[in-house]
Amino acid sequence: NFFSLLKQEIFHGETYHSFDELKTAIDDYIYYYNNHRMKQKLNWKSPVQFRKAAQKAA
Repeated sequence: NFFSLLKQEIFHGETYHSFDELKTAIDDYIYYYNNHRMKQKLNWKSPVQFRKAAQKAA
């Protein structure tokens, strides 16, 4: 699930020295997760790739 991946990929072993630094890391991860991370349920495509393929097929 999203929150376990978030913790695993940006929190474990990291030290953030300010709230803004942490917020930036979270914002960057959310962007990556929503736009670039390949997902098994999307046939190992990123959401952007999957959306483009679906639009071409329509």
